[in-house]
This record gives sequence, structure tokens and C-alpha cells, in this order.
Amino acid sequence: MPRGLARDHAEKRAALRKGAATHFAEHGYDRASMASVATACGVSKALIYHYYDSKEALLFDILEGHLGALVDAVEAVPEGDAPEAHLRALIHAILANYRDADAEHKLQIDALETLPTELKAPLVDLQRRLVQRMGDALAAIGVRKEPRAVTMTVFGMLNWFYMWHRPGKGISRAAYGDLVTDMVLDGVRGL
Repeated sequence: MPRGLARDHAEKRAALRKGAATHFAEHGYDRASMASVATACGVSKALIYHYYDSKEALLFDILEGHLGALVDAVEAVPEGDAPEAHLRALIHAILANYRDADAEHKLQIDALETLPTELKAPLVDLQRRLVQRMGDALAAIGVRKEPRAVTMTVFGMLNWFYMWHRPGKGISRAAYGDLVTDMVLDGVRGL
């Protein structure tokens, strides 16, 4: 008779995802192995394989959790606000969800393309939902000139924050969110 799930199954899986994301981000997904992930997480390789049947399945779970949380946060921003307030709330929601997710974000940028099509497709769909929501918010404030380029530029400002920001030093996430929003609003008015 197969064993049931342990009471702490979800917590262990979340800890493995977080540890694996950090390990993949630090050492490169392509160079890491399930054995090195197990060592980095302080567990046996057998335990990793209890949760994931392959390195690709582990990467997919990491990215699906990260992108799914982003989509949930963005879709939770009420659309009834004034367009400028909605854009500001959207930007803040994205930056808030990037907090403590630097490794996952780096993997999204660096390793998503390595997944086979059947695993990559649902993740790309999540990305498209994020882009659509931002594009809609930008259209609502009057972006008409090169809307896709403007949308991707905003994501560029948000996506690379993790590369240079050091928590507790310099600008806070909230202040940066306001700065990006103000830059976008002033820039759109200039177009």
C-alpha cells in the first residue's frame, strides 16, 4: 500500500523549491545537477526525487510558483481605480512580489528557454497575462505610441531591480515603485 502524504509535504516542497532556485541561480541551471541541489538543500537525492522526477520538473515548479504568484498579485489589483493609481498599484504589486524572489526571477530570465515546449508553454502564457495587464494599464493612461515597446520598457525597469538593489541601502522598493510610475507617467505625457 502506498504511503500518504506527510503533514509537512507542502512545506518541504516549498523549501526544496526555494533552495533549488537559489542553487540554480548561483551556479547556473545548466551546470547544476539534482545531486548538487540535494547537497545545497541539505537533503538526500532520493528525497529530491520523491518530489520531482527530473530537473526540468523542478525548474517548472519553481517558475510556475513564481509566475503564478505574480499573476495572482497583478490580477488582484482593482481596476476601478483612476488609471494613474491603478498603474502605481500594479507596479507596486509586481515589485512586492519580486521581494525575496531574486533567484526565481533570475531563473525566469536565464533558464525558462531551456525547458521543453510542453513545460515552457504554460509559463509563457503566465508571462503573457502579466504583459497584457501592464499593457492594458498603460493604454488606460494614454499610451498610444509603440505600446508594446513602452510595456516592455516598464518591465525592463522592474525586472532588473534585483541586479543592483541592495535591501537596506539606498532606495526602498516602495520608493522605486513610485519613481518608475512617475517616470512612466511623465514620459507618457511627453509622448
